Amino acid sequence: MAGQSRKWMILVATIWIQAFTGTNFDFSAYSSELKTVLGVSQVQLNYLATASDLGKLFGWSSGLALMYMPLWVVMFMSAFMGFFAYGLQWLVIRSIITLPYFLVFLLCLLAGCSICWFNTVCFVLCTQNFPANRPLAISLTVSFNGVSAALYALAADAINPSSDSLYLLLNAVIPLLTSIVALPPILRQPSLDPLPPDAVRRDSLIFLILNFLAVLTGVYLLLISSISSNATTSRLLFSGAIFLLVLPICIPGVVYAKNWFWRTVNSSFRLDGSGFILVDADDLELHKELITRSGSGYGNGISDIIKSNGSTHEIVRYNSVERESCCEKLMGKDQLVMLGEEHRARMLVRRLDFWLYYIAYFCGGTIGLVYSNNLGQIAQSLGNSSDTSALITIYSAFSYFGRLLSAAPDYMRAKVYFARTGWLSIALLPTPVAFFLLAASGSSGSILHASTALVGLSSGFIFAAAVSITSELFGPNSVGVNHNILITNIPIGSLVYGMLAAIIYDANIGSSLRMVTDTAVCMGTRCYFLTFVLWGSLSVIGLVCSVLLFLRTRHAYDRFEHNRISSQLY
Repeated sequence: MAGQSRKWMILVATIWIQAFTGTNFDFSAYSSELKTVLGVSQVQLNYLATASDLGKLFGWSSGLALMYMPLWVVMFMSAFMGFFAYGLQWLVIRSIITLPYFLVFLLCLLAGCSICWFNTVCFVLCTQNFPANRPLAISLTVSFNGVSAALYALAADAINPSSDSLYLLLNAVIPLLTSIVALPPILRQPSLDPLPPDAVRRDSLIFLILNFLAVLTGVYLLLISSISSNATTSRLLFSGAIFLLVLPICIPGVVYAKNWFWRTVNSSFRLDGSGFILVDADDLELHKELITRSGSGYGNGISDIIKSNGSTHEIVRYNSVERESCCEKLMGKDQLVMLGEEHRARMLVRRLDFWLYYIAYFCGGTIGLVYSNNLGQIAQSLGNSSDTSALITIYSAFSYFGRLLSAAPDYMRAKVYFARTGWLSIALLPTPVAFFLLAASGSSGSILHASTALVGLSSGFIFAAAVSITSELFGPNSVGVNHNILITNIPIGSLVYGMLAAIIYDANIGSSLRMVTDTAVCMGTRCYFLTFVLWGSLSVIGLVCSVLLFLRTRHAYDRFEHNRISSQLY
């Protein structure tokens, strides 16, 4: 029982780490001041934003470090990398020291690397302590990474609302303090025995409760973003946010009371295995075994119907002898036969499905991340610099909701079964809508807020769902390497999209020039109009690729669900 309690303490510690280490999301809060202090152009400022994303290319080094050092040591190495990188940038922006542009670029790179190291630590903690509910643990904890910007905005307003440079100091100090607080439960990490089926089911319900608390936290942060407050009020609001983050610590008490809960409340539920996981690792292994035994399976025009408890589950594949159009041939070319098949890197890059997935991510979630990096300049160009903090909070809160929604397919599996790649297509839909609204709206503040919310919701879902999709399509054992290959699109997209926005921004300075100290600033709707049109058009390409990926993989998901139902009935 004590071991079960400690694992929930570790989960709460992981939530805290994720909540306070998404420091790359508040770049737009201080980017305008950093640009002024360094005296650089918008293009050069974009390089600094790209450097932070470029740190993800070195995320593999955290796995190498874990091979030779304890987990807590790697965590503190992450904290000190961030302390050093952000701390020196704070000294630069305060004009205490002077550093050349190239060294500031390297500091941004180091800061991005520290975030990847923290993410690896959290992933390992979830994997070690929740093997049966790993997707739920990872989805929940990763969601809190999306709320970091809102928390830092609250903390900055509580201390000094007029200081943008304060964000850098908070980025340096808070992750280190969080690591110190998280250290005791990590050091007392229990050795857990395999859980019986009833314990796995109870843990799944506890995750459901935690997700409700997470939604409550997001709603709170979203509602207070519209409140104009002084430092005193901001301190009270920030205290409320901290309380909501501490609230899950009561989960050990829930664990002790779980037998009573199971007898009195949950007796009406019937869950097999971990009932809230769309594609479970054990189910994947059984699925692969059934596929191997069945041989050709669906290829002969068979309609499989299974009846259970009055409900009918039907999966139909039409006869392959029928005439196929060119589109059908494209859909069938090199199509995935089953989920969970392991793909090594060389095999992965030869897959059409991988490149459809790569482009969907590149033209979807990555554009959303670049948009968040430019929020400071977007607000400034529209004459709403004071609105930057609210925009950051809105993006952060809705990114958080998007990450939480990424777990919806797992919770809804019993009632609505839909391929996760289909959910990806749905999640990408708000992004082009948002950018075309921004291009058409001019300087409308309400459209800017609504579009920021849509982009945050969409990109948050993609960031959180990507690990599960990679695991299901290309194998759970290869997910570490394959997912790192996938997210190489982030630094590439950050450079390309950011450069595109910066060139258009600088080109429009001449027609709407304003001087802020010694730095030229573009003012007016023309500064980002063409950027929004181009970003919206590119996100349509991402949406099309995601739909093609869904059409090509839905049969593999249907086959998996068919085999899962068959194994339960027979």
